[in-house]
Amino acid sequence: MTEKQKMLGGESYDSRDPELIEMYHNARNLLKKYNSLESRLLEERERILTKLFHYKGAGVWIEAPFYCDYGENISIDENTFINTNCMFLDNNKIVVGKNGLIAPYVQIYTASHPLKGSERIIKSGNRVRYLTSAQPVIIGDNVWIGGNSVIFPGVTIGNNVTIGAGSVVTKNLPDNVLAYGNPCQIKGEL
Repeated sequence: MTEKQKMLGGESYDSRDPELIEMYHNARNLLKKYNSLESRLLEERERILTKLFHYKGAGVWIEAPFYCDYGENISIDENTFINTNCMFLDNNKIVVGKNGLIAPYVQIYTASHPLKGSERIIKSGNRVRYLTSAQPVIIGDNVWIGGNSVIFPGVTIGNNVTIGAGSVVTKNLPDNVLAYGNPCQIKGEL
């Protein structure tokens, strides 16, 4: 099993694996181009995002700068808007449904590490690496995520959900709810 297969399978993996490093460099190259493009160059923006992501639906708009680890683990459905300075750590799949609104500085994390340093830090000779695993994040259709919110690994957010600004989403949210806070909690039905 490759390190990439382990990563996508939710198992512990070596994030310094050559295949993963090459994926990282490819994404950084595409992001550098995207984030420096003049905003009127819509066809070039589309070309770069199509190359970067696993899937990008029609009408997806992403404000620069945008950041991610690999890009190829991200799928964004049609008419979703992602505002400036968002960070998608796509060590596993990140799936965003259609008609989404993702405000500035939203962070979506799929990667995690053991809490104890003695379990997290792996030493082998002169080499040190960190034990990492990743779980997918799934976001339904018609979801609005307020600015500066953080979505944790393994979280699924249902359809028609609104998440208030500054929320830390650590658990799944069902369809048709308003939720906010740290930790994010359901405050009502929509």
